[in-house]
Amino acid sequence: MMSIDPRARDNVILIGHPLVQHKLTLLRAKQTSTNSFRQLLSEVASLMVYELCRDLPLRDVLIETPLEQMSSPVLDGKKLVFVSILRAGNGFLDGMLSVVPGARVGHVGVYRDAQTLQAVEYYFKMPKDMAHRDVIVLDPMLATGNTAIAAITRIKQCQPRSIKFACLLGCPEGINALFAAHPDVPVVTAAIDRELNDHGYILPGLGDAGDRIFGTD
Repeated sequence: MMSIDPRARDNVILIGHPLVQHKLTLLRAKQTSTNSFRQLLSEVASLMVYELCRDLPLRDVLIETPLEQMSSPVLDGKKLVFVSILRAGNGFLDGMLSVVPGARVGHVGVYRDAQTLQAVEYYFKMPKDMAHRDVIVLDPMLATGNTAIAAITRIKQCQPRSIKFACLLGCPEGINALFAAHPDVPVVTAAIDRELNDHGYILPGLGDAGDRIFGTD
């Protein structure tokens, strides 16, 4: 069983909030229906986004309350961008947007070749003017890390101000690989599972997130 590189482990933010962990357990259960899985994933995403946005920069603006004028903080700079790695990332997206509805959305279409487990890109669309924007990349599973690495490599070509990677589950193999390729990108996750099996699935995991979201298993 692979262990996590201590430097890579320091780059991971683990969200241990009781509500997140409770909902994650329900997501893992194989008897959870497609409809319930979608709803739970959206709920977990809406909870995780608070941690993901913890260090977004603020600036003060002058406003009028019903009683007086005051200086009060708002997000600084251009809007946040959520980048969904298709297709499973879309299951995370709605929950994030429920909390930050003004965020822009980008999409990266990447699939994992079943034989080589390598990432193959088929679609890439980002908002215009990515400079000075903060990007949160969304994919429920960080397994081999190949898909996340490929997506982040392409996103960096747009030169955003910052990038984070958000997932529901990670594993030592994926965390180490992502850190080796992109040590400047923090990983925010709800759990770090034991290992990958021979087919590149996380153990104990929750199965194929895309299939469970869309009912295609």
